Amino acid sequence: MRPHVAFVGPELFSAYTDMVRGLKEAGALVTGVGGRPAAAVDEPLRRHLDGWVHADDLGSRDGLVAAVRALSARRGVDLLETGDEALVLPVAQAREALGLPGLSVRTATLCRDKAAMKETLRAAGVPCAASEAVSSVAALRAFAEREGFPVIVKPRAALGGLGTVRCTDVAGLEAAASRLGLGQGASVQVEEFVVGHEGFYDTLAVDGTPVVEFVAHYYPTVLSALDDRRVAPQIAATNRADEPAYDALKAMGRTVIRTLGIGTSATHMEWFFGPKGLKFSEIGARPPGERIYDLHSAGNDLDVWAEWAQVLLHRRVTRPPSRRFATGSVQVRPPRDGRVVGYDGLEHVMAALRPHLFAHRVPAPGTPTDPIHKGYLNNVWFRLRHADYDALRELMTFAGERLTVHVA
Repeated sequence: MRPHVAFVGPELFSAYTDMVRGLKEAGALVTGVGGRPAAAVDEPLRRHLDGWVHADDLGSRDGLVAAVRALSARRGVDLLETGDEALVLPVAQAREALGLPGLSVRTATLCRDKAAMKETLRAAGVPCAASEAVSSVAALRAFAEREGFPVIVKPRAALGGLGTVRCTDVAGLEAAASRLGLGQGASVQVEEFVVGHEGFYDTLAVDGTPVVEFVAHYYPTVLSALDDRRVAPQIAATNRADEPAYDALKAMGRTVIRTLGIGTSATHMEWFFGPKGLKFSEIGARPPGERIYDLHSAGNDLDVWAEWAQVLLHRRVTRPPSRRFATGSVQVRPPRDGRVVGYDGLEHVMAALRPHLFAHRVPAPGTPTDPIHKGYLNNVWFRLRHADYDALRELMTFAGERLTVHVA
């Protein structure tokens, strides 16, 4: 009998349509558990679904349990899954209540709570930046006095870089505390600011062992990109991931996965490397955001969305990544919010990029801009592949330096 997967929140992001597609192609029946009525589900998602159940609150354990029990009355559910970071914990709680296999509540909690995550990994010998969970402004100031400025302050369950603040003095520290609700019942994570290069390590793991691994780099760091519109941020997924230079990173990533109890799952781990060596940053037990799997797929002669489904359903991948191309994404930001009125340098940039371009977005004049905190796939962006990693980087840098977006 075909396995039946209940997928929570498939309507929340376009990438989840590809996850549902992958599950269907791997042989599953898939029912969406969503927060909107069935009639409001977009057609590209609807054609991959076998059914739909409405849940009033996708973040509620009890609401998810009720929705899945109603579904199970018609046909038993074998797996309960999601791709959404904010739903990982309530889905794990519902999974436990229903007796379904998958990511445990303990592991989901550790992957969401940055402070608990780092305490656990530090105890296992994984190198992490100094950090602490604090519940008062006094404790926050004491950490900064002990470790020195700058420090990073973020919500304990931050999504990517959202809510993350780099504080260089006491005034900035107190402003961040106020913005994040510290002193009004909130607890935050404060960390030593690690100088260095930032990247990520993605895997598909079976029973805690990676069966596929990818490595990528941010230029500059995510926090730097969030701070400055003049930056044209790049993500570069290397085709050199099998070289010995990455052995230490992969060993650390495998230790993290094993220590946190991540079994059969996608993982997305961020890391830093600088004067203090290699440091763990954080990990999610889910595919990466920003449609990073599109980069991995384009560079490796794979449909990574489909491979994720093969791992989940059959605990295998169909073939290894080819490492044929390095792939990258570069975004060019407007100088301020407004409406696009035109571009300088677009013809030259397109002429240079076109032989290597596999996806892009150049909004037409009159299009409203997006706030830069929305991420890397907003405003103007280009996605490229090239057999040579260094040449790929040069092309992305050229695009960022040569293209100007004009707004009014």
